[in-house]
Amino acid sequence: MTAAAVPSIDQLRELAPGSPPFSYWPQTWAWLVLALLILAISLLWGVWRWRRWQADRYRREALARLDQLAAVEAGQRLQALRELPELLKRVALSMPGAGAVANLSGDAWQAFLDRHAQVPLPQGFAQTLHLLAYAPEAWLHTLDEQQVAALFSTSRSWIEGHHVAV
Repeated sequence: MTAAAVPSIDQLRELAPGSPPFSYWPQTWAWLVLALLILAISLLWGVWRWRRWQADRYRREALARLDQLAAVEAGQRLQALRELPELLKRVALSMPGAGAVANLSGDAWQAFLDRHAQVPLPQGFAQTLHLLAYAPEAWLHTLDEQQVAALFSTSRSWIEGHHVAV
């Protein structure tokens, strides 16, 4: 055998890819309809979620402010306690379709809070909020840490879970 007849790796060439025996495109129009339907449902769901996220902006901002108020140090605790009723009233005013909330007080304010709460609120919660806003500083100093934590916890649960009729 001669040297020219010996096969060499340099003589190998890559084969051209052949065409597949089938098409990758769907064969019926039903697949196209299904794909368009899934796309439309996905878009509608995305728009709905975005609008809901935008509508809950007031809730996210209120929870952020509540976290700031709960994190204040003991020296500024009085100012944080004074701002808590105002924060809840601002949340109620920001609720879509809440109606005339600005002039509610006492039993009417408690009834509004209860009506929109996900879990039952303590009796006299509105009265406690009223005292936080208007009582003398000496009364605020009598609150212990457990009572303050309970106020912030109840306020947080109401802000997070209040029901908004759409």
